[in-house]
Amino acid sequence: MTKSQPVALLGEAPPRVLVEPTGSRANSWEDVADLSARAGVVLDGWQELILKTAMGERRDNTWAAKRVGVTVPRQNGKSQLLVSRALAGALLFGEKKIVISAHQQDTAREAFNKLVEILEGDANGWLMDRVKPKGIMNALNREAVKFRNGATIQFKARSGAGGKGFSSDCLMLDEAQILSQRAWVSINSTMSAMQNPQVWLLGTSPQVEDDSEVFESIRSAAIEGRSSAAAWCEWGADVSDPDYDPASEYTRWSANPAWNTRINHEVVDGEYETYEPMKFAQDRLGVWLSDLGASGTRAVTAKQWEDTAVDVAPDGVPAYAVTFNLNGDRLALAGARKHDVGVHVEIIDALEDERGVESGLSALADWFCERDEAGTPRWRRSSGIAISGRSGAPALAQLLRDRRVPDRWLFMPSTPQYVGACSMWLEAVRGESVTHKRGGQDALDASVAVTDVDKRGGLSATTVDGDDTPVEAVALAHWVARTSRLGRVRPSGGKGVIL
Repeated sequence: MTKSQPVALLGEAPPRVLVEPTGSRANSWEDVADLSARAGVVLDGWQELILKTAMGERRDNTWAAKRVGVTVPRQNGKSQLLVSRALAGALLFGEKKIVISAHQQDTAREAFNKLVEILEGDANGWLMDRVKPKGIMNALNREAVKFRNGATIQFKARSGAGGKGFSSDCLMLDEAQILSQRAWVSINSTMSAMQNPQVWLLGTSPQVEDDSEVFESIRSAAIEGRSSAAAWCEWGADVSDPDYDPASEYTRWSANPAWNTRINHEVVDGEYETYEPMKFAQDRLGVWLSDLGASGTRAVTAKQWEDTAVDVAPDGVPAYAVTFNLNGDRLALAGARKHDVGVHVEIIDALEDERGVESGLSALADWFCERDEAGTPRWRRSSGIAISGRSGAPALAQLLRDRRVPDRWLFMPSTPQYVGACSMWLEAVRGESVTHKRGGQDALDASVAVTDVDKRGGLSATTVDGDDTPVEAVALAHWVARTSRLGRVRPSGGKGVIL
């Protein structure tokens, strides 16, 4: 298998991460696959690999994997896997109660409908013979299938349910990326009395807004080898790969095991064109925020930074950004120019003052209002000014308003906008559509060397004395240059420095 081959010939992408539990002596995965195939549902190879990883048994006939984690981008076929496992539990493994749970009842009901569709298939009379008379319970929020052997598969929503009703031999938690710590503790306590329980957690890489602490902790425990009773199967693009490119079909194939069979490529193209870069990386490419700095302690490698350096700044309309750190003792002023083939960014100034930087804000506001020979103030010649950091942003914004800078020229990014701006800049650096000045940018170069992606998707220094404000400033200036509709008339000259 090589990257130069057509993706259509590569088959299914292997998992990026595969962790097996210890102590397996036998494996029941083929029983699940055979039952599913007899019911008319032939599982994909990657789905069978998950079963093989999860269904190992110890010498005492208990599951080697007490927890099974599965993360794969949407629409690859995860739901079919959990239905096949649940059906096998009821008919083959003697599990008397299986619960399929999702964050919302609508999602749980989708799994219920999938199971009923299988049971009522034209060739599956032998399956319906195993269902109790009137054993398909279709009432909203009470969906269940009861079998003649005493087994029951229930479908539940977690929202507002606490741990009530989750005690089961096999518990399958869909949408596990939004499983709260409170719900997990409550659910786990109900499972403690079961003799041979198995809990599946299936989901996608968490979004910034998700309550994902549980899913992330189970993942890290498995990957770091801190749990011998966990299985973890993960598909996602490798951001540390030099060939990582969200626009390439190979990168998309590597993250989606059903790329060649089930994924609509045109829909994915639409996602790429309309989603924010971070959203696309997480939702379609399975990228975890904690892995965005996988190449080391910096989000941008030294090579990536060197490859995007230029000696002369292209001409274009300037955009500006000012960022303050949390303590209010650091400030960075950055500029960006959007031109025909990308955006150029530079640090104009980076200040540090143990007494705080507020004393210099008036001078900075005056700088934005300096006029050129034609009498046009600097802010008016730009496409906007982003201001971020609660320690100084409100004060600077008010000083600019006092100097009659219109609000439409001032961008005060919300947290989602800030995260999107950081993601947009990182993708541009990796795609080499953003440049920066070579030489004379020591503050920016030093900041890039110690700045990584944090848990929320923003940019943070990874050392105690590191300064992330220059990187944040250029990311926000880049964002303004890319998104603002102001200042479309290009000034003449000005190459070499952004002022």
